[in-house]
Amino acid sequence: MAHSKPVLECPALMLAAPASGQGKTTITAAMARYFRLQGLRVRVFKAGPDYLDPKVLTLASGAPVEPLDMWMAGDEYCQTMLYQASTEADLILIEGVMGLFDGEPSCADLALRFDIPVALVMNVKGMAQTVAAVALGLASYQPTLNVVGVIANHCSTARHAELIQSALPDHLPMLACLRSDESITLPERHLGLIQVEEQQEHIDALINKGAHWWDDGLARGTGLDAFFDAVGKTQFIPTETPPAQLSYPLKGLTIAVAKDAAFTFIYDANLLFLKNYGAQISYFSPLSDTKIPAADAIWLPGGYPELHRDTLAQNHALQASLRSAYEAGLPILAECGGLLFCLEGLTDLEGQRSPMCGLIKGEGVMRGKRGCQGMQSAMLPEGEVRAHAHHRSRTEGTPAPIAHGKRQRHSAPGEAIYRQNALTATYLHLFFPSNPEAICRLFLGDFATPEVSI
Repeated sequence: MAHSKPVLECPALMLAAPASGQGKTTITAAMARYFRLQGLRVRVFKAGPDYLDPKVLTLASGAPVEPLDMWMAGDEYCQTMLYQASTEADLILIEGVMGLFDGEPSCADLALRFDIPVALVMNVKGMAQTVAAVALGLASYQPTLNVVGVIANHCSTARHAELIQSALPDHLPMLACLRSDESITLPERHLGLIQVEEQQEHIDALINKGAHWWDDGLARGTGLDAFFDAVGKTQFIPTETPPAQLSYPLKGLTIAVAKDAAFTFIYDANLLFLKNYGAQISYFSPLSDTKIPAADAIWLPGGYPELHRDTLAQNHALQASLRSAYEAGLPILAECGGLLFCLEGLTDLEGQRSPMCGLIKGEGVMRGKRGCQGMQSAMLPEGEVRAHAHHRSRTEGTPAPIAHGKRQRHSAPGEAIYRQNALTATYLHLFFPSNPEAICRLFLGDFATPEVSI
């Protein structure tokens, strides 16, 4: 099939690992900043759903970072994003998720689908020659996967590096040998990394230090020229499918979006989706604003309302404004943290309760270590929307849901989906481009079934 756009070539690399906790995010950020400082235009993607790592990688690379997930977004969406990146980048980096072969689809599946070479990021502390055995096993498990080398993290001494290098086969070189350095560790909390907005100067300084760390590690590995020889160039093919023509466009619609330190889990892809289909975006802060701006619909995304529950509870004017919008029948989408904000109260890990908006009966209660995460489809009456769950709280005393999420690989019901008046609330984080028509109907209030009265 002939393409109206040219096939492009660009160096690209997937950073994958045997498991979580190997240092992928720190290394990807360090690489992005290092190559940016070398004058290269770097585009970074994050495999799988994630709100926190992409913010660090955006700061490191100086360009937006979006998720690449073939289940959540679809092959064609991923192809389009990669092709677009190849039109403007000198290097494309993709940070993997969990282990190389974990999940359906896995990082390996993504790399195979788009013929992207893979570097194995391995925490080599406590290992020497065994690094080669593990790397060779990963590289040969799927013979058509192009694994180009190893990035050895926490390599303590020159002798340690020598033992690893001597055991690695020629076709799996040590691309970089990174010393142990706890001073570049990125700060974390219960759902992952600390948000960049909270400690931007500190995190930026860590990334700069990481760039020098990578420079040293690269010199102890193959060196810069050999690194790019190993990575090579990947061909990126444009998609030819024209954009869908929707029956329910958003032209003329203004959507008020909550965005502040308490509500930050927003994919740029979702905002771009709303704008592409004609909506105007008006941001507001439930922490500091006294009313919701004039709008036709409201989106309350996820975030960390539990860290700001007292401030949210004391903003009586904003809560009253949201209740008025709800009572007036404005379509409202509340996801995860947005759901907690819509409940009657939110209790933290110390048992301290703060009143929330009370649009939905029930309480939100934070949990210590237990929570829920994973891929689910939101089985909305308007259609199936791909989504994911990631939270450390539970709800109590809530009304009967109108539907549940459908888990990707398990038959048990997923997260509850509530609807009252024109409010749709769930723990699920929706990926809007996965079903444009359903999302447009959601914000237009053109629901497929009668509203549930509680």
